Amino acid sequence: MSDRTIKVLQLYPRDMNIYGDSGNTLVLTQRIKWHGYTPELVSYNPGDKFPVDVDIVIGGGGQDSGQDKIQEDLLKIGDTLKQLAENGTPMLMICGLYQLFGKFFKTSDGHVIQGIGLFDIETHAGPERLIGNIITQSPDFGDIIGYENHSGQTFLGEGVSPLGTIIKGAGNNGQDDTEGARYKNVIGSYLHGSLLPKNPAIADFLIEKAAENK
Repeated sequence: MSDRTIKVLQLYPRDMNIYGDSGNTLVLTQRIKWHGYTPELVSYNPGDKFPVDVDIVIGGGGQDSGQDKIQEDLLKIGDTLKQLAENGTPMLMICGLYQLFGKFFKTSDGHVIQGIGLFDIETHAGPERLIGNIITQSPDFGDIIGYENHSGQTFLGEGVSPLGTIIKGAGNNGQDDTEGARYKNVIGSYLHGSLLPKNPAIADFLIEKAAENK
């Protein structure tokens, strides 16, 4: 039965879990069952021992204070997460953790919250919040729908591709019509809502890659 188990790791659910992002884990565990596998959901918070044999990693959004709170711990496990990504482990990072999977987030008062640099992105606080319903067109997932609420403006480097192109909404920065980022099997996005209940194709992508790796 262990070969049929898919272990889903939720990063920092105590501090990085706003706007209903926990709904993403509910969708993953249910759809894993529908695909004939056994889900195992584990959580990781600051100070915990990082679990072994992780198949999917998922993380949500949080306020600047939440990002500050987890920063030191995230940097400690950064190399482990990057190695998992290089090995093809599927991941989904939303909003705050999407930003911290990049190089840094610079707040409006100039404070820099360091990221782990898995994504070639950097984020700067903008003059206004980017809020509202959003539609992104993705070549792999079709139309992705959700809700965005963020002050950070994220800019992509050469080493990462966008998740998709904005049809409606602001996306990464309100300037270049991109939303989210992709590197190998890792997806970053600003879409709350939760994302996966509205976009099951992305959930199935994560499950498919986890099953293939297994």
